Amino acid sequence: MSSLPIFLSTNNLFNAYACVSAFAMLFRSIIKELIPDKLRNYIESKIQHLNPFPCHQITILIEESDGLQKNVFYNATETYLSSIVTPSVGRLKVMKEESEDNLSVVIDKGQELHDAFQGISLKWRSFCTTNARKPDQDEDTSQFFSKYIKEKLQYYELSFHKKHKDKVVSEYLPYIVSRSKAIKQENKAVKIHTLARKFEYRETHEGLWESVTMGHPSSFDTLALDPEMKEDIMQDLNKFVRRKEFYKRVGKAWKRGYLLYGPPGTGKSSLIAAMANYLKFDVYDLELSCVPSDLDLRRVLISIANRSIIVVEDIDCTGDLKRDESNSDLDRFGNKVQKWTLSGLLNFIDGLWSSCGDERVIVFTTNYKDRLDPALLRPGRMDKHIHMSYLTMRAFDVLANNYLGIKDGRHQHEKHFKEIEDLIEKVQVTPAEVAEELMKSDDADESLGGVVKFLQKKYMEVNEAQDETEKKTKIGFGDLTV
Repeated sequence: MSSLPIFLSTNNLFNAYACVSAFAMLFRSIIKELIPDKLRNYIESKIQHLNPFPCHQITILIEESDGLQKNVFYNATETYLSSIVTPSVGRLKVMKEESEDNLSVVIDKGQELHDAFQGISLKWRSFCTTNARKPDQDEDTSQFFSKYIKEKLQYYELSFHKKHKDKVVSEYLPYIVSRSKAIKQENKAVKIHTLARKFEYRETHEGLWESVTMGHPSSFDTLALDPEMKEDIMQDLNKFVRRKEFYKRVGKAWKRGYLLYGPPGTGKSSLIAAMANYLKFDVYDLELSCVPSDLDLRRVLISIANRSIIVVEDIDCTGDLKRDESNSDLDRFGNKVQKWTLSGLLNFIDGLWSSCGDERVIVFTTNYKDRLDPALLRPGRMDKHIHMSYLTMRAFDVLANNYLGIKDGRHQHEKHFKEIEDLIEKVQVTPAEVAEELMKSDDADESLGGVVKFLQKKYMEVNEAQDETEKKTKIGFGDLTV
């Protein structure tokens, strides 16, 4: 009997606790709705100072900006948090930048997100405080805008046990920066830039280029190249992008030069697009005929962003690379302007001005390598020469897979593949020519049969041309003997 009052008092205690908890939750929601964020945060901070118990937590504030100055780490934090969002977050914001392919999903203001790093528990909270008001009658608009920026504050709070402060500051925060860069690079939409019309009239670097998203789908998987060549190019690119400290140590500009040479239709442009998609580098299509002088060439170089591919196509057709240094044009004011020169181009590639930027790939293409000045071809300017040859059978296997989906089922079309292999060894045909034939039909047998007929026709044309040449040679010798 004596235990009954104790049981009742305990039950009453739990009931009272439940009522108080419910009232506290209701009171907190009312306060949240009625009191502005800025005032509520101020009250909470004062209450924390009155706490008689020692606090083992430490909080880091990451504000969006300091007045008009943007905080780069805030953007990195937002990008990083978008990659670790969990279903426990009740409210999210969805954003998309023009330069990115994917959507960004971030936590909305007032929401919490938990993270873990090397055994450390971390809590993120998002805040946005505003003090919206109308400008006074005698207040300048620019002054009001400046004050409004300062009064509208977005920030993140990062809370964790204070014993982990050193590791969080020295390891976790740098990890956020590096991870956010990787995320942005993964989501980046590759752009292709071309010189703006009449760019020489512009006095600033902004606006020198016009750009669009490069939708070229080429990749190393779809390139009609021998597998060994593709693997060699990818390894070379990988080595280049990870050797920043090496280039710095040896005192060289962080750039890499490629010369792609071979007959038209062998895939030089497709290889450039595959390189850009592989590295996620923007492409700058530099048309030298649009550049009036060496001075403009230097301006162009400075305006090109880091992590980019600079392309000069058909370098052998770009005017006279051995221009007379005394040759000049008149600008719009009637003043003499020195035209760009070979020495200016070489300085662009390998001189002092080539160091005005990092992580750049320079690509020259040509159909006739022997027409180029040897000064353009030496190592340090064009580091890697890649011969884009006529179609081989291994490259044809790639085309058959791309256009007809023939990979594991090649044995079903063995007769056609055997005929194609025999003919490819006898005639010179470009990947572009064969690709055009493969596009004519979705039926594999019909399409492969068309390729066989096309190669047979090419073979007959080659034989006829050889016979005609031999005939003319014999006639010529006959005339000499007579």
